[in-house]
Amino acid sequence: MVQAALQSGKAKRDCVFEVFTRSLPAGRRYGVVAGTGRLLEAIRDFKFSADDIAYLQEQSIVDVETLNYLIDYKFRGQIEGYQEGELFFEGSPVLTVTASFAEAVILETLILSILNHDSAIASAAARMDSVAQGRSLVEMGSRRTQERSAVAAARAAYIAGFDATSNLQAGKQWGIPTMGTSAHSFTLLHDSEEEAFKAQVAALGVDTTLLVDTYDIKKAVDLAVKITKGKVAAVRIDSGDLAATAEEVRKQLDRLGATDTKIVLTSDLDEYTIAALASSPVDRFGVGTSLVTGSGHPTAGFVYKLVAHQKGHTWVDVAKKSKGKTSKGGKKIAYRQLEDGFATAELIGKKSGRKLQQVLFDGAPEQQYLGKAGVRLARAHHQKARSELLPNALRLSKGEPAIPTIYS
Repeated sequence: MVQAALQSGKAKRDCVFEVFTRSLPAGRRYGVVAGTGRLLEAIRDFKFSADDIAYLQEQSIVDVETLNYLIDYKFRGQIEGYQEGELFFEGSPVLTVTASFAEAVILETLILSILNHDSAIASAAARMDSVAQGRSLVEMGSRRTQERSAVAAARAAYIAGFDATSNLQAGKQWGIPTMGTSAHSFTLLHDSEEEAFKAQVAALGVDTTLLVDTYDIKKAVDLAVKITKGKVAAVRIDSGDLAATAEEVRKQLDRLGATDTKIVLTSDLDEYTIAALASSPVDRFGVGTSLVTGSGHPTAGFVYKLVAHQKGHTWVDVAKKSKGKTSKGGKKIAYRQLEDGFATAELIGKKSGRKLQQVLFDGAPEQQYLGKAGVRLARAHHQKARSELLPNALRLSKGEPAIPTIYS
């Protein structure tokens, strides 16, 4: 497209592109914007290296004029959008990119790949957090996804309410608290479960989590309490009837005097199993596969569409008319209508309520949205935004979007 636009003389025409979703995933009531900070850093650093240019030239993918354009490419436009951690609904203009056509269209794949992935994870994480009833949630999905997406998933989950991650790279890069447990392989390595527990406690102290379901759970809990003199921080259960087992283990721990020992549950959890365990004596959930795959919806469904371009001194609104894939032309403003502190509508085109769009990038990214500080800001903003939803909007049952999107 860039080559064709250069040849037609339209590559430098100022344009407005918009990121939005035509609909929420089936049955979902809201989505969570995530990945914005990562995206801003990626756009800041985006360029075509000498190797990239050489490849394009060797493969005759583009002509010389286009190669020369790409050699000097740097995004110099403006990006406005919803703050990371914000909720989104059908038609929400979560990102608005204003730049020349060539500058903006080159970023399409980068923008959509980051926002679609991270927002899908954050949306799933928020649902899990909303039914956890204040109990701790740990992201444990690194082994169930690609290595780079694992770090991004940990970041998105933390923004949407998870408390920690087992991914140390995510902790290092984004300042997320880290937490882990032992695996069955460690127990199986030793000649007995007692030997394994003693080795773990000797190395890590009693402030550790012992995995008690390798052989016999009741015997393992007895050992855990005996070896630590009742001071083991937590025991983890990774199999079986989780609700019934948690009840039995809690009674056993209390009977043995280990009343402060926490119970951690893992084993293919999702928002529905977490909700089903609401009355169980569980202190922490470790969630993996379901979380890092979006809990049935691995993409947020975002698209990136041209909504306006400049012709002379006039902006011209443009829109798709394709059946089932229409778009609405024109640059948009978005506000969240509130009544008594609760969200009642997503207003597009009317200034009423809480303003949703911020300047995120103007020649360079806004620094407060970047790095570890940006993650903390996004996490805090998400809690505020989610608190504006009425309780019925947090239900897991399928339903309509929590609030309507109204255009004016």
